[in-house]
Amino acid sequence: MPALLRPRHFAALLLTLCLSWTAGARQFSDSFRDSTLRVNFIISGSPESGPTIAFGEMTKTSGWGGRRAHLYEALREGAAEATLTDLTTGDTLYRHTFSTLFQEWLVSGDSVGPRAMEGTVLLPYPREKSSLSISLRDNRRHLSASAVTVIDPHDVLIADYTTRRPLPHTYIYRGENHDSAKISVAILADGYTQAEMPLFHTHAREAVDAILDHEPFSSMAEAFDFIAIESESRQSGVAVPNRGIWPETAFGSHFSTFHSDRYLTSPRVHAMYDAIASTPCHHIIVLANTAEYGGGGIFNFYTLTAAANEKFHPVVVHEFGHSFAGLADEYFYDNEDYAADTYPTDIEPWEPNITTLTDFTAKWQPLVDSGDASLVEGAGYRAKGIWRSARHCRMRSNSAESFCPACRLAIRDTILWLTSQ
Repeated sequence: MPALLRPRHFAALLLTLCLSWTAGARQFSDSFRDSTLRVNFIISGSPESGPTIAFGEMTKTSGWGGRRAHLYEALREGAAEATLTDLTTGDTLYRHTFSTLFQEWLVSGDSVGPRAMEGTVLLPYPREKSSLSISLRDNRRHLSASAVTVIDPHDVLIADYTTRRPLPHTYIYRGENHDSAKISVAILADGYTQAEMPLFHTHAREAVDAILDHEPFSSMAEAFDFIAIESESRQSGVAVPNRGIWPETAFGSHFSTFHSDRYLTSPRVHAMYDAIASTPCHHIIVLANTAEYGGGGIFNFYTLTAAANEKFHPVVVHEFGHSFAGLADEYFYDNEDYAADTYPTDIEPWEPNITTLTDFTAKWQPLVDSGDASLVEGAGYRAKGIWRSARHCRMRSNSAESFCPACRLAIRDTILWLTSQ
């Protein structure tokens, strides 16, 4: 058993989590149907005006691919939150935390003029009228925007997608957990033509193998399903703006996000969720058919990775660490201008694997006390003022063989959180 999992502190952690999960528990079926409510929204604004949120299309799809326990709690804070509230009693029914690309843009140094970006949240379908609020927080964890709407489950304007045929899909990996306690991950194709779907399936299997080769994913693999969904593109490859390459693809993925050449993202979030509409799942990995180096991962939003690059395997694991467990980057730059806006050193980051020591007791201090981890300065893009738990980590470099102790603990907590019943 690795030192990280020594019974004396891991059992205590499990007991604490279980007590918080079971206190005041409400059964899923009391408030929700076994269906998914998808809510599209747009975030717009500028650094000067701040962000605003506007709701868009709502849809209903069959099955629910998210968690079914501790519905009104949140394990990781994220930079945004969606909350469903009973319209009659005011009780919180469900909370979902996530982050958005728009919030990164606001502090990227590339934020000139107003801009708008797509967002989507997936929620269990409520039985009764509910209030949905979406809120955003800034880099100091202060509320920066919020919007509220009423969800009437009988509203005829909620588009019924329950009879739509799913895109061709294949289960790359199926764990042994009971279906209601699964973590279902959709793997989408961008820049693969119909003729290149065999290549997409090869890349999808490589992605799954790479993720499950890392602890604690490997020892907890039974909790996961990975589903390859054939989202076909008209042209091969994805956009490489600094080389003038702009093919027509399913999700318009492109490098040079915020003028950072290796940052690979997609503006078409709504299209991604259209692609998974008939396949219940709650996490998305998009594979980009390109040999360029790069990727991107946003907490509870999506992972996007260049699949034909030689460093594909470590990069997809790194980016999935971002999107699945909310892990922060542990590397740093000589130029700290970007970091100054991203992680103020007098605020404890919400990410579980870096710390400013402002509130270290909430992080991996028990692992330090037991000798299973340490404090190494340099993380979150800063050489000074932010610490990580080990010298080497998958969230720090492509050459690292594993996640650091703080990351492993955070991933394990996330898996337990999502699969508890």
